[in-house]
Amino acid sequence: MTWRMPAETDPHERLWMAWPSGGYTLGDTDQEAHEARAAWAAVARAAVRYEPVTMVVRPEDRGIAAAYLDSRVGVVEAALDDAWMRDMGPSFVTDDGGRLGAVDWVFNGWGQQSWASWEHDSAIGRTVAEAAGAEVVASRLVNEGGGFQTDGLGTVLLTESVQLDPDRNPGLSKADVEAEFARTIGASHAVWLPRGLTRDSKEYGTRGHVDLVAAIPSPGTLLVHVQYNPEHPDYEVSGEYLELFHASRTADGKPWTIIEVPAPHTLHDGEDWVDWSYINHVALNGGLVACSFADPHDEKALRILADAYRGRHVSAVDARVLFSRGGGIHCVTQQQPLASGIHRITQQQPKARPIGA
Repeated sequence: MTWRMPAETDPHERLWMAWPSGGYTLGDTDQEAHEARAAWAAVARAAVRYEPVTMVVRPEDRGIAAAYLDSRVGVVEAALDDAWMRDMGPSFVTDDGGRLGAVDWVFNGWGQQSWASWEHDSAIGRTVAEAAGAEVVASRLVNEGGGFQTDGLGTVLLTESVQLDPDRNPGLSKADVEAEFARTIGASHAVWLPRGLTRDSKEYGTRGHVDLVAAIPSPGTLLVHVQYNPEHPDYEVSGEYLELFHASRTADGKPWTIIEVPAPHTLHDGEDWVDWSYINHVALNGGLVACSFADPHDEKALRILADAYRGRHVSAVDARVLFSRGGGIHCVTQQQPLASGIHRITQQQPKARPIGA
């Protein structure tokens, strides 16, 4: 059996998210908790315009979630530590027979970070897979969905500081990692980046997720985050990325068409250099939900995205609250591709119901 992870732009069955439930994600005050809940709800509300959305919610949070979420959003109840579905959730795959699979990576809190907890989140991959009616594809690789990007045609973008992190996968080589991506998502060609954005590489980051750096809107095309201001340390980082991507090739040996997406004009948020990125968006059926930052560069960046995802309506959601907690719109979502066999497996819909039910 050969599994393949479709491109994010391929048709979806639905979008998965997780409800913020505690810790640093909710913050220390009632106001901070409200801001977090409102931000996650805003992403779900924007996404459900285009396709079904299912939210994993702790049973004890069902009532508070109902006060924020659009009534069209479905719910699966499960214990949670955090709310970054892209990273703790499964990566959905399909096979030539139309079956739906879900790669259940090992999740260990972004490399056993001292501030993270993952007792419950480490089980969410299997929980979501079973709720979706997918066959679980177990993996021993410590990995997160935000740590790679694929074009669905054999190419995968990876980061040495993530997949080769000694606190994630001690002793593994690039060849070991590539072999596992070939087995689980059908990737035949890897493009390796050395590191991630500056802030994302610090204590409270992921150590280098690629979904802040590059996205693949269509075969052979790369959207790349570029910092044009030399005052920001990502000025040099993004220069390295551009040089590397220009020298790299797709799985079929062709050069990329590279579209530069400017970083926000804002350089600092009062705590540190920002890692705000317009790259951290999610493509949906006929739509795109993208980050905005009340920033002078918003309009230009959203226009670039609209051109790259021609034919999809772009909805912008203010992502500053998400980024203040460690991620963006792509980080809080995970797409489930449309598989011809899914209805044979689940009969109708995943084990979800409207949150108001």
